[in-house]
Amino acid sequence: MKLFSVFAVSALNLTLAVYYYRLISKNKIRPSLAMWVFFTLAVGMSLFTYIREDSHSIWDNVLNTTDLVFVSAVTVSILLFGDHTTRFNRFDLFCLGAVTLIIAFWVITQNHLITNLLVQGILVIAYFPVVNRMLRKGENHESYLIWGGMLLTALLALLSVDGELALIYTLRAVVSILLLMGLMYYTDRRKKQDMAPDGTI
Repeated sequence: MKLFSVFAVSALNLTLAVYYYRLISKNKIRPSLAMWVFFTLAVGMSLFTYIREDSHSIWDNVLNTTDLVFVSAVTVSILLFGDHTTRFNRFDLFCLGAVTLIIAFWVITQNHLITNLLVQGILVIAYFPVVNRMLRKGENHESYLIWGGMLLTALLALLSVDGELALIYTLRAVVSILLLMGLMYYTDRRKKQDMAPDGTI
C-alpha cells in the first residue's frame, strides 16, 4: 500500500505541475505569486525539519517531498508568465514578515520539532494572499481541477505517512484545500448572482 501511495502521489504531483505550467503560460489562471513563494519556503523547511527530527526518509512524508517539486515549479512558472496582479502587495509583504520570523526562530534555536509545527502555520498563512484577493475583488482565478487534484494527492498520501509530523502535514493540507475550494465555489456563485439581471442564477 505504501508503494502504491508513493507512486500515485508522485505521479499526480508531477502531472499537476505540468498542467499548472500550461495554464499559467497561456494566461488561463492568475495564481498569487506570494502564496506560492510562501509554499516553496515553507514546504522546503517542513521537509528538512521533518527529516532532521527523527531521521526519516524523504518518502516517509511523500506529500511533503513531491510538494516541494510541485510548488517550486509553480513559483517559477508564475515568475516567468504571471501578470502584474500576481505580484506582491502590502498584505503579501505582511505575510512574508510572519514567514521570516519563523525561519529566524529555526536559525536561532535549531529546534526541528517546534519549527516544523510552526511551518504548518506558514503553510496556512500561505493561503491568505489568494483568500484576501478573492474576498477583496470577488473573483476566483484558481482552477478547480488543479486544487481537486491536490486534494486527491493529499488523501492518497495518508496511506503512506510515517510519524505524527507527516500526518499533521497531510491533514493540514486536506483541510486547507477543502476550505479554499469552498471559498472558490462561494466566490464564483456570488459573482454569477451579481451578474444575473434579477439577482438569481
